[in-house]
Amino acid sequence: MDAKTTYVLRLADTCLIHSQRLSEWSGHAPVLEEDLALSNIALDLLGQARALLTHAGQLEGAGRDEDQLAFLREERDYLNIVLVELPNAAASPSDGAGGRDFALTTLRNAALSIWLELLYERLQGSVDGELAGIAAKSLKEVRYHRQHASDWVVRLGDGTDESRARMQAALAVLWPYFNELFASDGVDGVGPAWKDLEPEWRARWGTLMQEATLSLPRDSAMQPRGIDGIHSEHMGHMLGTMQFLQRTYPGGVW
Repeated sequence: MDAKTTYVLRLADTCLIHSQRLSEWSGHAPVLEEDLALSNIALDLLGQARALLTHAGQLEGAGRDEDQLAFLREERDYLNIVLVELPNAAASPSDGAGGRDFALTTLRNAALSIWLELLYERLQGSVDGELAGIAAKSLKEVRYHRQHASDWVVRLGDGTDESRARMQAALAVLWPYFNELFASDGVDGVGPAWKDLEPEWRARWGTLMQEATLSLPRDSAMQPRGIDGIHSEHMGHMLGTMQFLQRTYPGGVW
């Protein structure tokens, strides 16, 4: 697979898997308004993934459409960052939220939306006209996602002692996985190198952490490589759920 297709597929898969995780909150969010908000954000990301997967399929030239790329690949063929495949699990084993941690989801949403906003801003100037168009449309959506998630980060971080402790614990869990947002391996050209987003992302993230009165953990040397198809143990379980219908009824249509 050439670098251009790989670049688009990494972004497409990251949006797709992030959307899948967010959709797991449907019917389970802490309040009805947030249940609807998370579901709508998941749908926005799914729409972005569809457009990007379609474009990746055209670039690949192997005749695969968005559905085949989304549902009929093996685990090692997905190029999303590991951060988005982590489960909505509690940051603490003693948490009684049924395996769902709203603090973790909120922080991940904020981190990803800031990163996507920076990336889409730059992709509007891509030499690939189709990708530039997808970025322009998606940018309007992720700006809302960033605002929504950031408001929750501040509300919970600068809230009660318990909410702040939960946010701080979730940040400690997620922090090492943020490194992959700035992975550098020469797969660029059609868009900005991810490593070039790091200074601005860290500046915006630092401002958000100050507003939320949260402390940044110590930097980690861990370097996840989901973008190379090396995933966590959680990815296979997620794909089993995502791909069940397509693999049970091959070629099925509505």
